[in-house]
Amino acid sequence: MGLLEVKNLKVYFPVKGGIFNRTMDHIKAVDDVSFTIEEGKTYGLVGESGSGKSTTGKAIIGLEDITEGQVIFEGKDITGRKSKTRGMRKDIQMIFQDPYSSLNPRKRVLDIVAEPLRNFEKLGRQEEKKRVQELLEMVGLSPESIVKYPHEFSGGQRQRIGVARAIALKPKLIIADEPVSALDVSVQAQVLNFMQDIQKELNLTYLFISHDLGIVKHMCDDIAIMYKGRYVEKGTNEDIFNHPQHIYTKRLIAAMPDINPANRKEQFLYRQEVKREYEQSYDDYFDNEGLAYGLKPISESHLVALPERG
Repeated sequence: MGLLEVKNLKVYFPVKGGIFNRTMDHIKAVDDVSFTIEEGKTYGLVGESGSGKSTTGKAIIGLEDITEGQVIFEGKDITGRKSKTRGMRKDIQMIFQDPYSSLNPRKRVLDIVAEPLRNFEKLGRQEEKKRVQELLEMVGLSPESIVKYPHEFSGGQRQRIGVARAIALKPKLIIADEPVSALDVSVQAQVLNFMQDIQKELNLTYLFISHDLGIVKHMCDDIAIMYKGRYVEKGTNEDIFNHPQHIYTKRLIAAMPDINPANRKEQFLYRQEVKREYEQSYDDYFDNEGLAYGLKPISESHLVALPERG
């Protein structure tokens, strides 16, 4: 049993229409997703925009309604919205994608970072101030930053403030939803390395959500590739990057940039090979609606969405 288990998670959004605004259909944003994250590990959810990865993260923490399935944290079923997950929300925190919009521009850093402390702990004013200053130092910011506003910081510094807020309650699990996608490439590596350092120091467990396979390769122990709400492949870091099986996974890997000029010819040939395979064998990987088939194991750790073979 891992720290977090997600079993057969489904999140469907109703599509309403007609004169009575009845539910006509459903958008299957997340369709039968399951995974387990071991304590201290980083699990990556990867996919393009609209794949359902962010919806999965929000459903776990209670920001989206769950249609079916279970979310089990430390052996306890926490499936549901805020009312049911409140007792666990101290142990599960979220880092949001955009450090520019996720911090209230009208609040000072002290109030932003102290917000979860005020919700769950009753601290005196001086004790609260001291705790926030300690958190800021932990993420590499000056204790004097407590009097400043978000606009006085760079994007990377703002994301560090978001991390300070997330770790304020000493959580066990952090859901990081595209935590560096809004940052300059030059700053991304700094924030990612910092997140790894914090993880080791505090024994954090991450659910890391991203569209960038390069970042996921650097950060994650286990990885799941999502497409239209379903898994197409999941396995260890080595399974996914050294032995990709699904054509969608191969396309994502082929699109990864390689800054080494010596590899450009090889990468170009690989892209052409994947393009030909995609055009010739699309029907082998997707059904008539363009959806992935169910996962099937090809090794103890590696599962791929493939059709039944007669």
